[in-house]
Amino acid sequence: MLVDDAMTRAVVTVPVDESLRAVVALMLEHDVESVVVERDGNPTGIVTVSDVLEAAYNSGEPLEATDVETAMSHPLVTVAPETTIRTAVERMREADVKRLAVVDGIDLVGIVTQSDVVRNHALLLREAVHNEERRQRFEDEDAEPR
Repeated sequence: MLVDDAMTRAVVTVPVDESLRAVVALMLEHDVESVVVERDGNPTGIVTVSDVLEAAYNSGEPLEATDVETAMSHPLVTVAPETTIRTAVERMREADVKRLAVVDGIDLVGIVTQSDVVRNHALLLREAVHNEERRQRFEDEDAEPR
């Protein structure tokens, strides 16, 4: 299974010069736990609920007084739509993140999260079993004397 098959295509974005209050409003409006931050129309970072909480706690300032850039995680960890889910999960693990921005060149085309992987678990398991069966058949064919 590819990232393109599991990703969420509707990505909520926010300009880098917005306040955290605007970010929280978008998260609540769209029922999401992260927004991708854009600079000059290009994805540059991400703000998660955890980032908002940490920034609010550390600054002690109201959310409207804290800008997105101070709270966002960057650089943005990305993956291409044609990447396998297995590779995407490994990238999440290596980067210690729960979501990857999906980019085609420099264009943001989606986001894939740990939740997307879990939601597709049954399909991924069937695919793994099918691949193992195919591998076993090829090994059996190679082992037969001719």
